[in-house]
Amino acid sequence: MKLTLGTWDRTAVAPSTVAVPVPRGRFEARRKRVCLALAAALAWTGLNVAPANAVTHGVLDGNGHPYVGLMVAKDSEGEPQWRCSGTLISPTIFLTAGHCTAGAARVEIWFDADLTDASAHDYPDQGDVAGTPYSHPLYDEAAFYLYDLGVVVLDEEVSMPEYGALPELNLLDKLATQRGRQDVTFTAVGYGLQRSFPDAASWKNQADRVRMVAYPKLNQINTGFTGDGSLVLSNNARTGGTCFGDSGGPNFIGSSNVIAGVTSFGNNDTCAGTGGVYRVDRVDDLEWLNTFND
Repeated sequence: MKLTLGTWDRTAVAPSTVAVPVPRGRFEARRKRVCLALAAALAWTGLNVAPANAVTHGVLDGNGHPYVGLMVAKDSEGEPQWRCSGTLISPTIFLTAGHCTAGAARVEIWFDADLTDASAHDYPDQGDVAGTPYSHPLYDEAAFYLYDLGVVVLDEEVSMPEYGALPELNLLDKLATQRGRQDVTFTAVGYGLQRSFPDAASWKNQADRVRMVAYPKLNQINTGFTGDGSLVLSNNARTGGTCFGDSGGPNFIGSSNVIAGVTSFGNNDTCAGTGGVYRVDRVDDLEWLNTFND
């Protein structure tokens, strides 16, 4: 759910019940993932308006996750195109969603928790650091949800006391059989919309450009709906959830810094009900990410 920086909509909708075989390519992992419905972008007018959707029913993150940042994708002419969220997992690697990096030539990234004052942060033109985007080698825009993983390789190191951490291989599979899995919580962080309404009431949208945090619960994993490549988490007033502009942002396991997956999709334009997370604990994802090790 990236947010477009312009006056046009970029929307991808996938059927929600059909299992899609994943082609064998660079990696030997074989799995089935399910096509899930997504509202991938929300247009807004003017770069001086808060541009992205944020964590819904959440609270201000403050200094809770300083390694989570806001990215703006730029085209080959240096023009801002859309924005997403993401996580610094090393001094030079920023993890995000594949549909956030695909089609971008360059990326600018900010790490301040509050970017409301665009001019003070030179937003959306020059971030704290810039880099080159890459998408998963099997990423396909027509079926983004299958390999929705991307990274930005930074031009220079960003030093922090702590970074987001990748999970162990297949770490999340045990949640499928865990008793009380409905009580499993995640920590979702991002710079997306706080409130989203249908087009007729879009004037009520709340899109403060701030880093927010929510604590959604696990709804589905390893089911016919999610396949084994995604999670479905709660998105309601009680637990909070994700929205447009949170795409690529981390969903940490519990209160840890271990990233279960990146925010990937939703099922309506009000960001209600559930939110989809692309898992990063599969062999092809971890092997591909390992190629960027410093």
